[in-house]
Amino acid sequence: MGSSETSIAFEASLFDVLRTGLRITRGSPRLTARTVRLLWRQKRAAGRRDRAEARGVHVPPFVIYSVTGRCNLQCAGCYANLLHRQDGPELTPERTAELLVEAKDLGVSVMLLAGGEPLLRQDLLDQIERRPELLFLLFSNGSLLDEARIERLRRMPHVVPVLSLEGGEAETDERRGNGTYEHVTAAMDRLAASGTFFGTSATLTCRNFDRATDEAHLRRLIARGCRLFYFINYVPVAPGTDDLQLEEAQVAELERRLALYRRTLGALFIAFPHDEMALGGCLAAGRGFVHINAYGAVEPCPFSPYSDSDLTEMSLEQALGSELFRTIRDSGKLDEADGRCALWKKREWVAELERKQPR
Repeated sequence: MGSSETSIAFEASLFDVLRTGLRITRGSPRLTARTVRLLWRQKRAAGRRDRAEARGVHVPPFVIYSVTGRCNLQCAGCYANLLHRQDGPELTPERTAELLVEAKDLGVSVMLLAGGEPLLRQDLLDQIERRPELLFLLFSNGSLLDEARIERLRRMPHVVPVLSLEGGEAETDERRGNGTYEHVTAAMDRLAASGTFFGTSATLTCRNFDRATDEAHLRRLIARGCRLFYFINYVPVAPGTDDLQLEEAQVAELERRLALYRRTLGALFIAFPHDEMALGGCLAAGRGFVHINAYGAVEPCPFSPYSDSDLTEMSLEQALGSELFRTIRDSGKLDEADGRCALWKKREWVAELERKQPR
């Protein structure tokens, strides 16, 4: 499947996710009304993307924005700490506000907010509260989700908190530190009590795979109020951790479990990069998404920290015209997917492309 076909398939999958959201929120009039509004807004965003495409600007529907490199945890294998740590200043609140307006005007549908720990950005909730046209997935370790922040999130139906777990208590605390599981599940209970729609994410390794994707475990989280599950296959950014990647048999088993859970469990299930196998290949470099790091560099994906575009010097529209992105998309090297990160496997090739870009 070529680049344009993959982009079209990904756009269709976003609407499928929202329609599934309508089904699983049917018992809550408030959440159903919220999902209908989100669908309407996403259709308007798709129209903006079409108009941008007509003038030669390819806008992906999905943007990952790592809003800060700071974090209050030290998780093993953290890609942000290993790949994106810089000495320079992060994007200012003023530039972030401009960026969100640019993203909305271009037709971006979804922004995944990552870190570090996003809630360490004191201005973040103010920023996203002002942009209800965008759907924000707020990936957090949960430690800063106090009652005041949860009350604010309850009033922002366009923001979905996604809390990180690695399976049960043992798996989570081993990677993220003692006591992490307890504070994450406590935050989940507070979110559920407030009536806030929320989800969880798990980084899947060959070691925690069975626990993190176990049906009984997922049912317990659903009973706790969780309605979105994000599975991220481990990328070995930490040297010497290649053996933690999912084995071939586990990739196949994940496919089986996802198909089952999507039919039988009342929740949304998203797997990255696993779902790319059904979409015709890697979605990076604007085929489906781009990554913006905390310092303003626009990159193909979080696991491919190479860039020829800097948002402190140009607009998002100019950055999306990146020659690096265009070369990657047109190369044909992203058309195969096996459940592992395509650009991480080809990182030397991407690094060489970056070196060849004019400065």
